[in-house]
Amino acid sequence: MSDIVDVLRKTRKGAMFIIEAPSGTGKSTIVKELLKQDSNLKFSVSVTTRKPREGEKEGVDYYYITDEKYNELLAQDAFYECVNSQYGSRYGTLRSEVDSFINIGQDVIFDMDWIGAEQMRKKAPDDVVTIYLLPPSVKEVRRRLEDRKTDSKETIEKRMNLIAEKLKHYNEFDYVIVNADVDETVRKVQRVISGERMKRVRQNGLPSFVESLLKEANSD
Repeated sequence: MSDIVDVLRKTRKGAMFIIEAPSGTGKSTIVKELLKQDSNLKFSVSVTTRKPREGEKEGVDYYYITDEKYNELLAQDAFYECVNSQYGSRYGTLRSEVDSFINIGQDVIFDMDWIGAEQMRKKAPDDVVTIYLLPPSVKEVRRRLEDRKTDSKETIEKRMNLIAEKLKHYNEFDYVIVNADVDETVRKVQRVISGERMKRVRQNGLPSFVESLLKEANSD
């Protein structure tokens, strides 16, 4: 019995899990915990035209490329999604990077905004699962941003001013979870992931397995 379960697991197609949330909701913390607790989850590493920052590593934080290379990839339709930042840099999610994981049954998790999620959904509707994290209150968001001690007051205010616009898009997502407690939110997202992994469309080994069951049933 365990052999059958193992075969079905190995032949499963991976899924793309996109997590979005307003700043200060705890998205990065949740993603890190999910990756730490699930070896079958891989983080999507994007390409960018900006220069590496201190401490960043090639292939871990980003793939750093030139504008010329980016234009070449864009012309080849090599991205699942791409975006131009307000600071002039460009970012993109490589199809080849993601497909190399999902085609062998590994799932990919994305820390991505609603714009990227929309692009991804259009290009891979059967593979994309979107999860929106809501804060318990706007007051709590401000507290979390201030407690980080990584942003200036001006930056915090900019982030706070964007919350309303971000919240408007919650109803475009498949699942919505209020992140009042990190551990509980991680468990809820894990349940979503477990359920999505069992969907028929992702279990490539099911048809042949069911066919073998039918042959066995008809031979009796």
